[in-house]
Amino acid sequence: MTLNAETTIDPPAATWRFKVGIGLVALAIAMWLCVPIAAWSGVPSTRIAAITGVIFIVNKVLLILVIAIMGKAGFQQLKSRIFGIFRLSPATHIGETRYRIGLVMFCLPLISALLEPYVDAVAPGLRPNLWQLQLLGDVMFVASFFVLGGNFWDKIRSLFIRDSRAVAALSAE
Repeated sequence: MTLNAETTIDPPAATWRFKVGIGLVALAIAMWLCVPIAAWSGVPSTRIAAITGVIFIVNKVLLILVIAIMGKAGFQQLKSRIFGIFRLSPATHIGETRYRIGLVMFCLPLISALLEPYVDAVAPGLRPNLWQLQLLGDVMFVASFFVLGGNFWDKIRSLFIRDSRAVAALSAE
């Protein structure tokens, strides 16, 4: 069967298997509500840790069960529906200014985290110990990946591939 540009393939209708899979995913997410409810009700911390461990393991089992029930096609459809909401497609080519801003956003939190112990050792009390500033650094670091674009993702990924080679693209400027 050949497909031309006008032919579209509709996703399969929501079968009972797909609906059960969605229910299991919802159950896996809802189980995490037990942790704050247990904390608010005064459950001892050791029991909360045990509940968290059980929920973690049960979630992994539920994920495998969801894949088994839905099948590969159903699970792919579920992933496309969930992640289709965000539609985060990284830009492949970005300008020089955006790249430089992204590099500053990437390097500044790393350098700050690297120097923190030394600043504290040399001049205790000089650095403000505010969780808001640490959160700002974390958010800036994560946001830098989106500012730097898709090609930067490839550069980072190639750091972990032993046989990768750097090839400098010469611009026609």
